[in-house]
Amino acid sequence: MTLPALDTDVLVVGAGPVGLTLAMDLQSRGVKVVIAETRRYTEPPNVKCNHVAARTMERFRRLGVAGKLRDAGLPADYPNDVAFRTSVCGQELTRIPIPGRAERYTSKEGPDTWWPTPEPPHRINQLFLEPILLEHTAALPGVTLLNRTQLTTFSQTPGQVEAVALDLDTQQERGIRARYLVGCDGGSSAVRKQIGAKLEGTAVIQRVQSTYIRAPQLRAMIPGKPAWSYYSVNPRRCGTMFAIDGHATWLVHNHLNPHEPEFESVDRDQSIRNILGVGPDFTYEVISKEDWVGRRLVAERFRDRNVFIAGDAAHLWVPYAGYGMNAGIADALNLSWLLAARLQGWGGEGILDAYEAERQPITEQVSHFAMDHAAKMIKARSVVPPNIEAADAEGQAARERIGRESYELNVQQFCCAGLNFGYFYRGSPIVIEDGEAPPAYSMGDFTPSTVPGCRAPHFWLPDGRSLYDTFGQGYTLLRFDPAVDVASLAAAAGEQRMPLTVLDVDRACAPQAYRHKLLLVRDDQHVAWRGDAMPADVQAMVATLCGAGRRASEQAA
Repeated sequence: MTLPALDTDVLVVGAGPVGLTLAMDLQSRGVKVVIAETRRYTEPPNVKCNHVAARTMERFRRLGVAGKLRDAGLPADYPNDVAFRTSVCGQELTRIPIPGRAERYTSKEGPDTWWPTPEPPHRINQLFLEPILLEHTAALPGVTLLNRTQLTTFSQTPGQVEAVALDLDTQQERGIRARYLVGCDGGSSAVRKQIGAKLEGTAVIQRVQSTYIRAPQLRAMIPGKPAWSYYSVNPRRCGTMFAIDGHATWLVHNHLNPHEPEFESVDRDQSIRNILGVGPDFTYEVISKEDWVGRRLVAERFRDRNVFIAGDAAHLWVPYAGYGMNAGIADALNLSWLLAARLQGWGGEGILDAYEAERQPITEQVSHFAMDHAAKMIKARSVVPPNIEAADAEGQAARERIGRESYELNVQQFCCAGLNFGYFYRGSPIVIEDGEAPPAYSMGDFTPSTVPGCRAPHFWLPDGRSLYDTFGQGYTLLRFDPAVDVASLAAAAGEQRMPLTVLDVDRACAPQAYRHKLLLVRDDQHVAWRGDAMPADVQAMVATLCGAGRRASEQAA
């Protein structure tokens, strides 16, 4: 016996944050979506990601869900600081100040409060994040969520995917016909395996013995101002702890040393006590064990014809800078508008080539940032001064030195402006390069730029709106000189049915990076083209932007 077959535009496999964001964004463009998820509806996720990046929040703002997320997680007045201490209950070495959500939009104190964005980052555990995304997405018209459903197999024909899914409760199968399939099904992705994509890189960088605990008495035992994250640095055990609900629940990471190859290499209970700085009389409840392995693995390809992979299905790395989930969401948002362009008929088949051409190189870059940082942290944990807790002058000097080093090393990952705003796309088939190289960026630093492929620098318009709030779907042309005639572009876009929004902007309100009279920005905020006048062959430019013309590098030449 089989269940009724379904027809859809896009079949998304996996209802984690990446799959849900992809479905939300596709639906906002009028695309029909079916989501297949093995878990039950509202079944709690693992206690994983604790951080939603600014770039992610910017898109959630456009999707109408940022406010819901901002109101959830830690208490509004709970600081999002990162504290470095000899133990969670021990002496403080240094602190990275990060505003709590009550002051997130207004505070100017802290290394990330200057960021050029309408939506600062938000500290919220996946336990609170995912249910909000799930409820929001499941209620959207045009989205069909199939819980307790496992994709078993699929085949492809030109322009179509035929999938078979199994209802795990009834053991009945159903067919699902889709134009495209996207595997957002995690590190053990069945979709990745079926298309034959292989993960390449470093299989093990760091093992972490991670424990989700309930300890209501712990907050009162921690001296001084609360923090969202605590780094424990002492000769017995180094680890980190994250506040989950701000009251009673905590996630404790015990970073295993290179000579400790298995998760049970060390005593879990004693390690937790050494990290917290508590004695044998301290009581806590283990809610779950969340052990994980830090890796640097990237799939050698992200696509097979009509099938794509995104998120952990495409890349796995050490989750420094909170960029595991956020990189996956960036994949989804890059792919979503490209799929919609093709489904809406204005995007040529070549527009889909941009996904792998853009996201795979960025994934490689970011994964190396995370791996390099992990190596530095592993080294730092191996050279903790034996007298760091001593009550004498030498102990104080050791604490001051480790405090300075810890701040300098870690402020870039917790306030990672470069990873948010600095990355760029080069060699893309839908970016028209002009010979100027994008500025380099690091995990913590970047230079705002309008070089094609870079993120269009944010600024506020005179009426108080964010620049990004004015962007339309497809492409938006920013015109800083109203005397420049852009009728030829509007006409060529109309002929191709390419969505185009023309926005006249007062140059006085724009940052210095905006040097040209015209700037064409893609739906995902990346610059596609810039100039002071329309090119002679506007039709060829539009063809490139639609994925139907010569490669951008050929046109630029």
